Amino acid sequence: MLLMEASQSEQVTVEEVSEAEEHHFVWGIGILEDMRNCRLTTLLRKAERNWGLDGLGAVGGLTGFTDAALAALIPASILLHLLCAPYTKVEESFNIQATHDVLNHGIWNLFKLSGAEELQLKEQYDHLTFTGPVPRTFVGSLALAGASWPVAKILKGVVNQQIIVTIALSQLLRGARPTSKSHHSGPQAFLALVTATSVVFRSELVLLLIPRTILFLLTSRLNLRSIVISGLIGAIIGLSLTIFIDSLFWQRFPLWPELSAFNYNILHSQSSKWGTSPWHFYLTSAIPRLLFNPLIYIVCIPLAFAQPALRRPATDLVLPNMSFVALYSLQPHKEWRFVIYIIPPLLTAASLGANWIWIRRSKSSAYRILSLALVASVMGSFLASGVMLAISTLNYPGAQALNRLHEVVPLYIAQHPNENMGIVKVHMDTLSCMTGITRFLQHSSTSLPVSLSTFEQGGDTGNVTLSWRYDKTEDEAKLLDPLFWEQFDWVLAERVERVIGKWEIVDTIGAYSGIRLVGPNDQRNGLADGSTMWWEGLTRMAERYGRRLTRGWWLDVMLEPRIRILRRQRDGVPIVGMAGDW
Repeated sequence: MLLMEASQSEQVTVEEVSEAEEHHFVWGIGILEDMRNCRLTTLLRKAERNWGLDGLGAVGGLTGFTDAALAALIPASILLHLLCAPYTKVEESFNIQATHDVLNHGIWNLFKLSGAEELQLKEQYDHLTFTGPVPRTFVGSLALAGASWPVAKILKGVVNQQIIVTIALSQLLRGARPTSKSHHSGPQAFLALVTATSVVFRSELVLLLIPRTILFLLTSRLNLRSIVISGLIGAIIGLSLTIFIDSLFWQRFPLWPELSAFNYNILHSQSSKWGTSPWHFYLTSAIPRLLFNPLIYIVCIPLAFAQPALRRPATDLVLPNMSFVALYSLQPHKEWRFVIYIIPPLLTAASLGANWIWIRRSKSSAYRILSLALVASVMGSFLASGVMLAISTLNYPGAQALNRLHEVVPLYIAQHPNENMGIVKVHMDTLSCMTGITRFLQHSSTSLPVSLSTFEQGGDTGNVTLSWRYDKTEDEAKLLDPLFWEQFDWVLAERVERVIGKWEIVDTIGAYSGIRLVGPNDQRNGLADGSTMWWEGLTRMAERYGRRLTRGWWLDVMLEPRIRILRRQRDGVPIVGMAGDW
């Protein structure tokens, strides 16, 4: 009622309130606005003063609560995704391992260069053993470890450090988002920052910088002298950081990792070994999937270009970024993560079109229908995102297998207390390491209570300490040597036939393999009985109530066996309570 009366006054119009509401609406299609500075709050407070309600604080309290609730959705969404799928894939492998090593071993050991200490360094720092095809920069990992260190030390042993590191990363990214004050820094700061970033992290950002710089020149926002100075400043800062830090971590001087990556991937075209895609992959596959909501590129962005009042800002946002995509499409090897930088500008351009529709929803039937379609698409995208989040939890069988192994070994010791299990040696195959396993998930030692009557030990504490040793050997020659496998007690493997020796399958971890429609009389193809994955319990409960509403029809999330937990056969006695193969 207050809004209806206030909108009729001369001070606050319906058009003003409708335009301000867009700030809340656009958040739903991906633009994370600063809700504390929301114009809707300002307008409602003005209405409060106009109608003599400023002393009551009714509107202010309501809008303040709404803004706080909407702003809280951002970290809450991040936390939800983190708790449901806290693991990483192979693309993040180097940085997550590097962050672990810096966080737990520091940097001072890198200054020790004697022979024995150099061998110890290789055990402590993963990158010195598994170097990869080209060196990668430690600048980001060092910053992330530094941001995580205080909380990680306080909560050590209480919360897994990987969760703390991931939360710290999300907060660093949120803190780096543009604000109203940052826009005053101008294009010079933008050029310097992107130049430094391309020097340190991703050399392909130069392709993003070229069209943007041309646009600055054509629109007279920068002259050639300012461009050269900004580029030099960014290059000097970036080179100073990467050469000093990475030469130390890689024990090679001078070292510029991104130059090595450029030479390997571009000049020698080695990236094609990881697969190639057609020239239109980004336009027809990657970008639509990243934008997710189809109305963004079908309605909102085209509408922004069609309206003369929106054309210039839309062009500034879309043209340089799509030019970057066109240039980068010449590279045969393509991945969606290579063009993810363009998504925020495209969403911002889409918000222009969405705002144009939203504030005119009361003026014609066409705008009203489009407004309803936008709201429905946002809700549909939200629900689809939730389903995809649930499915993504099933894409990390390696991490789930390692967690399961840490449960299985204590159970095995309880059943076989007389075996010498002081050191647990585990081999993890390539697929396991590519699907979630990191050093954050590995144990250095575990203290277990064991009955004194069944376990002979030196002390009288009733505990046995297990020391864990993990192996990630990929050398085919070693993997074909029977003596190599003699050193391990447990193995995580995708293909059992490649593990030489006598082994028994203790448990099997499944992973997502697709979705199928099942009828009232069809059976689900979920995990085998005996699995402990929480997903199975949730899906069974959802199915039980969902089929009542759909008369027996249901979408079945199918799983397939991916990682087997193997134990060396010693006495032929199975481990009670463990599931066998599927």
